[in-house]
Amino acid sequence: MKNKTWAGRFTRKINDDVLDFSQSLTIDIVLYEADIMTTLVHVEMLCKCGHIKKNEFTKIKSGLNKIRTLARKGELPWSIELEDVHMNIENSLVEQIGDVGKKIHLGRSRNDLVTTDMRIYLRELVDVMIFEVRNIQKTLATLALKYSNSIFPGYTHLQIAQPVTFGHHLMAWQAMISRDEIRLKNTREMINVLPLGSAALSGTSLKIDRKFVAKKLQFNSTSNNSMDAVSDRDYMIDLAYTNSMIMLHLSRISEELVLWMNPQFNLIDVDEGFCTGSSIMPQKKNPDVPELVRGKTGSVYGSLIGLLTVLKGLPLTYNRDLQEDKNLIFESVDTTISSIDIINKLIKTLKLNKKQALNLAESSFSTATDLAEYLSEKGVAFRDSHHIVGKIVKNCEKRSISMKDMTLKEFKTFSDLIEKDIYKKISVENSVTSRKNFGSTSPKNVEKIANLVLSGLSKTNTKI
Repeated sequence: MKNKTWAGRFTRKINDDVLDFSQSLTIDIVLYEADIMTTLVHVEMLCKCGHIKKNEFTKIKSGLNKIRTLARKGELPWSIELEDVHMNIENSLVEQIGDVGKKIHLGRSRNDLVTTDMRIYLRELVDVMIFEVRNIQKTLATLALKYSNSIFPGYTHLQIAQPVTFGHHLMAWQAMISRDEIRLKNTREMINVLPLGSAALSGTSLKIDRKFVAKKLQFNSTSNNSMDAVSDRDYMIDLAYTNSMIMLHLSRISEELVLWMNPQFNLIDVDEGFCTGSSIMPQKKNPDVPELVRGKTGSVYGSLIGLLTVLKGLPLTYNRDLQEDKNLIFESVDTTISSIDIINKLIKTLKLNKKQALNLAESSFSTATDLAEYLSEKGVAFRDSHHIVGKIVKNCEKRSISMKDMTLKEFKTFSDLIEKDIYKKISVENSVTSRKNFGSTSPKNVEKIANLVLSGLSKTNTKI
């Protein structure tokens, strides 16, 4: 069978191995809904501009709707001999309604059709992703309210540094994900530019109405350079980068979940449904879900690098290399959506070991900074107060005691400015409640921020 798309130029059919190697139907078949939608609007525009008759438009519209119904039912015949989803739909239409179906390609090329379909398809997936990242933010903010008063060890360099509230730590995760939402919305704007009408690379000599098509297909604008439009895949790279950032954040969250579930930390527990056991060690409860998310991050990074590499050396305009974009971006999106969803479900089951969290938060002289600030409030330069507290810590380490075990007399050997109120100052409870500045760890602050987030998430977006 010759490929009908270019049969006029070629006398021999394409080599079977070349066909198998070059076909994209097995990947781009998911675009059939977007392709039919695009074609319906394109043909309506052709009718409006007088290039096809009204009865022809009606016949084409009926045929395309029937093809969509068959495709949804899994009853539409697909053939790799037609290379891709676009030619399969056109061929099916001709079989359904006759030669009038051949008119749908007037004023367009597969070059501008492919990228239009991709933009529509990815636009819908981005909407799903925005929904998912908002869901996980809601989960985190809700859990933060539950644990707004719960003391938790804060770390730097993976060493206990200062006490925080567990709610504050959860809202740090939310802050990361909130930036992902912004990136997704910005990416959607980049996607939502109509390339259709650019044809192969130079536009078309036919009088067409691109604004009509853009409005019907809900694009915010039309591309302003036909050469760029057919070869632009920046929007895919933007999405792949955004996905990489989402996975980076999920991987960091996953790493902390793995650490906290470790019996040596024993800070949290999660539902057994999100863990697995060992084939040989009966006692094991393994954090497989966060480990898998952490591992899958690499494949999403790989998709980004793959797309960058495909694009890096391409001259204008369309080159067949661009066919490789679909598998890369589809894998990136699929992995990211599934990872967001599963981590969100896991976090909902998370339970804090409050006793252990408090014990760790009180260890390692975690309120030493509070003592230094106490002295500074009494007029000691911070660098001097830092030095004094360093000596106090060293003294406690030698004696294997904590600062709260020191007597007031012992404190005064380091500074006469220290009074009996120091014991309240160096309690972990006071440490967290005293940090009242906006964005800090105090329970009231956590509650304020979490409620602001939940209020924002509850508002219905009329336009994403």
